[in-house]
Amino acid sequence: MSSGKGHPRGLYLLYSTEMWERLSYYGMRSIFMLYMTNALLFDKEFASNIYSSYIGLVYLTPLLGGYISDHYWGNRKSIIVGGVLMAMGQLFMFFSGWYFQSPDLSHLLMYTGLGIAILGNGFFKPNIATMVGSLYEKGDHRVDSAFTIFYQGINIGALIAPLICGGLGERYDASGAVIQESFKWGFFAAFLGMAIGIIGFIIYKKKMLVTPEGHAIGVPPKEVQKRKGEEKAPVKMNPMKILIGSISLLGLFFIFYTYVDLDLIGSIIFSTSIVLPAMIISDSSLTREERHRILVIYIIAFFVIFFWSAYEQAGSSLTFFADEQTDRHFFGMIVPASFFQVVNPVFIIMISPILVTIWTFLDKKGKEPIFSVKQAMGLALLALGYLFIAWGVKGVQPWEKVSMFWLIGLYFIHTVGELCLSPIGLSMVVKLAPVRLASLLMGVWFLSNAAANKFSGTLSALYPEEVKMEHVVKADESIIKSIASFPIDSNIKNLTAKDFIMIQSATVNFDKEKVSSISIDSVKKDVSVYHIKLIRTFNSKFEKAVVSADGKYLLGYKKDVKKSNDGESISEKVEIWNLHPTKPKFFGSTIDNLYDFFMIFVYMAGAASIILYGINRWLIKMMHGIR
Repeated sequence: MSSGKGHPRGLYLLYSTEMWERLSYYGMRSIFMLYMTNALLFDKEFASNIYSSYIGLVYLTPLLGGYISDHYWGNRKSIIVGGVLMAMGQLFMFFSGWYFQSPDLSHLLMYTGLGIAILGNGFFKPNIATMVGSLYEKGDHRVDSAFTIFYQGINIGALIAPLICGGLGERYDASGAVIQESFKWGFFAAFLGMAIGIIGFIIYKKKMLVTPEGHAIGVPPKEVQKRKGEEKAPVKMNPMKILIGSISLLGLFFIFYTYVDLDLIGSIIFSTSIVLPAMIISDSSLTREERHRILVIYIIAFFVIFFWSAYEQAGSSLTFFADEQTDRHFFGMIVPASFFQVVNPVFIIMISPILVTIWTFLDKKGKEPIFSVKQAMGLALLALGYLFIAWGVKGVQPWEKVSMFWLIGLYFIHTVGELCLSPIGLSMVVKLAPVRLASLLMGVWFLSNAAANKFSGTLSALYPEEVKMEHVVKADESIIKSIASFPIDSNIKNLTAKDFIMIQSATVNFDKEKVSSISIDSVKKDVSVYHIKLIRTFNSKFEKAVVSADGKYLLGYKKDVKKSNDGESISEKVEIWNLHPTKPKFFGSTIDNLYDFFMIFVYMAGAASIILYGINRWLIKMMHGIR
């Protein structure tokens, strides 16, 4: 056992690589939803579905990356391949932001970038933390502090990511409207962060990533076996078990996709999350005690889904809330909505030492709660955080904004809950899992995060919209002529009721993505009901706009002129907005306002906390002496 006082240099290389990767990931995440809803003009439900599919797959692909690393590539190559792919993914996002006014091209670039980044994360995520422990001899007392230092890199990356990527990508003009062109620079900053991290890793890996004896770590398994003079016996797989698992996977996928009405990604994640754990726990080599302990892992992982599905609203619905209904004026400046994602890592850095001191004190008294109780506490605090913000928005009208105090307070309570629940998860898996199945069960733990993040998108899609984007179509001559005949203020945010022209009787004919004609019979000036909603909702600037007689649709005409050395290029389009979208429902109850929305999480997390605490004694019995 080493008695070295300092830490090996390789730890700081891994620390910095992880910090840059987290800057890239959290930076992109901080503006992703805002980009989709403000630049690509996706509605919140569709944007939430894309966001949750992306985050869910981020936690699913480590199963593939970990397997390839363990059997073929080793940690080093996997990290390099993963880092390069993630940098490429962010670069595609940059080009998507560059061409955001060309919907077909920008969407293709975005989906390609997300796919590449997801695959890259699968190779990167499960391998870099594994290398930390490899730097030390077995039993070295410095390992615990090494992981503490390593996770500081994660928090620092998460702290500065929204400041850099959000600061560059989320900008506003003098009228307070979002500058759609700016999002690309946030994605470019995310690309640079990942590129810097992986270049540094490539340059210093040979010199710094070595064991205390000087042997390279993270090399392919064959090199390690050759060094130790070992021959690895091939892993025997039961063909029948593989066949049954594959059939079950396809069957569940079909059920989820066809009858439960989940999308493709959700069906893959949820079916995998059921079949893989079932295959592991049905292993005939397991003893009764091992099977009980694995069952405890599964139960805790199930409850963790409810925690993270609510907690991860930070990147989706809570970003909408910060953007639309939070008063972000601070000393004469408008705080970007993405900056609120800085609050959590700041609180983590502040609160962690206090909580560690409390747990240490309770441990000395023999009163420290076991991990299942801590997780129940985490869920209870999650419910309390949403109850806090639900109280803050109760009775608030859609056009009113609330103090940022409510959102910051929610993040504070949630951070305390996270610190009760999150840090002990990986430790629990390591303690309870049989050694021969530890990697697979760690994959199951990641699967619970994948399911949670996908579920979070289903929940964030319930966010009640006051006005909803329906279509963006290229403007033809008849549309331009009809709208141009009615003068309107060029900035709809500054519109007054007397200036707004409402169409008394209009017929809008839809032919899929194209508006075929607009027939206008008469005009009147009286739109006070719609005026309030429009002022609150639109960041867009229209040259001309009309509203249908029934008050349901607004059609806004935009003309964009770009000058270059080759001359001028003009693009014309019409945005079609639904002024009275159907309110979402959850288990038969209509979500009319934000109070209803936030109370969903209060009931869900609160119920999960009570149930988990109630079965605590049974879980202790099932662990057979492991605490």
